Parts: sequence; structure tokens; C-alpha cells
Amino acid sequence: MKGEIIQIMAAEKLPFLTELYRRGIELIKTIQQIENPAMTVLVKFITTLGSAYFLVPLLLLVFWCIDEKRGIRLVLLTALSSWANVSLKILFAQPRPFHLEPELGLVPEPGYGIPSGHAQTSLIVYFPLASWTWNRFRKNRSVIYAITILLILLIGFSRLYLGVHFPTDLLAGWLLGIIFLALFYILSPYLTVFLRERGMRGQLIASAAAALIMNGIAPGDSSFPALFLGAGSGYSLMKHHFPFSASAPLKGKKPPFLFLALRFVLGGAGAAIIFIALKFILPGEKSIFADLPFWGASSPYQTMGAFIRFCILGLWVTAGAPRLFLMAGLAELEPDAAKAGREKT
Repeated sequence: MKGEIIQIMAAEKLPFLTELYRRGIELIKTIQQIENPAMTVLVKFITTLGSAYFLVPLLLLVFWCIDEKRGIRLVLLTALSSWANVSLKILFAQPRPFHLEPELGLVPEPGYGIPSGHAQTSLIVYFPLASWTWNRFRKNRSVIYAITILLILLIGFSRLYLGVHFPTDLLAGWLLGIIFLALFYILSPYLTVFLRERGMRGQLIASAAAALIMNGIAPGDSSFPALFLGAGSGYSLMKHHFPFSASAPLKGKKPPFLFLALRFVLGGAGAAIIFIALKFILPGEKSIFADLPFWGASSPYQTMGAFIRFCILGLWVTAGAPRLFLMAGLAELEPDAAKAGREKT
């Protein structure tokens, strides 16, 4: 953290940044005049709706229990967007409000400020979900989008109230989110056709190339490139060898809620085990082998360990867990694949 503070203080000397920070702090102080215990609890809950603690399970729910095709698009889009967010935070190395005035921070928050990850990721996740929901309930289009916009704005407000972001951090996060969404909606149809025509081999190469480029541009954090590689490769392997369908009927009927809940619990438990177990095994500060040479907090292999862990996690989400669901009778193959299998027999 000291290294971050040293870099932040150097950037803070720019006059226009100093003025932006001053005005941002004044706004945060004005907002915090309404602070009280009940309000703070509510705001902490709202801010959680824009965090990985809520959004990651939501993405897993979509992929495993609702629509795996839309789920994989959202997973890869979120991984790419989050990689860009973290990379830009490191590049800009700008402070959070409580770095300048510690009394403003109502919750601890690691890392730099701009762009806001909560603002960017909430836009990236909730707008596509709102669009897909509207496609099913067209009569309530305006209500769905109004609720979505209100939720995104409330998440942004929560970051100001808690003193962890300046208004400019939120604007930058929303702007990046809009850019990524625009690229997603423009390029997604063409990329889908292109990758489908290239087959499994081409899809695996594309996933590896994207991860390599991400890692090359910003080598400081390998987790999101690894997650992109694991999720993209796992999805391709799954679709070509055992095409799991999140919504396929079970014995001619809609999957019962209990089966969907079991998918989520089993898949989530597997993801948690992989995430925690590999953290204690692979090189790093938390490793149970930290006393061994080149394996502890100063290990030169920490980045490699993180890459392996997140890559395996991505593989589990898009291939390992679906395979488990099929073996346990909690899901079926895609209807066309299942029909082709019956015809072969």
C-alpha cells in the first residue's frame, strides 16, 4: 500500500486533478451529512449488488441454470471488461477519497480509484440482463430499463456515500462500460459466426490468443486473462464433446427448481474448492508451502500460480460443472445433440 500512496501523491500535484479531488471531496462530505447506522447498512447492501460477491454468483446462475449461450457471452465480456478496469487503475494510479482524507472512508477498499469497477461492471452485467429480460416480457420494457438504470445509479451513489470513489471515477467507469457494451452488441454477432465456422481448434486458439494479448498489454494481473482462457476453452470443449444445455427439458418437462438449485450449489461448491484449495497449494503468501524456497510471498512464480488457478476455475465453470450436472442427471444435452445421439444408437 505504501508504494501506491507514493505514486498517488506524485499524480496529485497536477493542478486540474487537485481541483477535481477538492470538488469531489466536497460532494462526498455533503452526501455523508445524511449518514446514520441504518442508512450505512442499506448503502453497504446496495454497493454489494455491484461487487464480485454478488455479480459472480449471478453470472454462474445464468450460465448453469438459465441460458449457457448468453451466459458465456456475459462471462467473457465481464472478464474482458474487468481486466481493462484493473489495468487502467494501475496505469492511472489515482487515489480514492479516503487516501486524501481518511475520515471519509466508511469501508476499506484496496487498490486505486479511477475507473470505478462497481460502476463499470454493474453496467456491463445488468444492461444485457435487462435486454434479455425485456425480450421475454416486452410489455414491461420501460419498467425493466427504469429499474436497471436506477439500480446502476444507486450503486454509483453508494460508492460516493462510502467515500471510496470520486464522481469522476464513476463517470469513467460508466463510460468504459458503455464502450464495452457498444462493442459487444456490434461485434458479438460477427464473432459468433466467425468462431463457429472455425470449429473447436480455432476457438481454442482464439481463446489462447486473447489471453496472451491481455497478458502482454498488462502483465501485472494475470487473473482475468487466465479466466478468459479457461472459460473460453472450457466452453468450446464442452460444446463439442458434451453440449450441455441449461434450459433443455428433463424427461420432457421443464427442469424443476430443485434440480436448478442443486446445479448452482454443486457448481458453486466446486468453484469455491478450486479457488481456495489452489490458493493454499500454488506459490503465494497464503500457500501452506510458503516456507519452501521460491514458494512464499516473494515467490517469482506467484503470477504463474494465479494464472493456473483462475484458468482451472474458468474450465470448471464452463466444462467441469456442466459435465457433473449431466453425469448426475441434473441436466440434459442440447436437444439436437441428444437427438443425434439417439439416431446413432
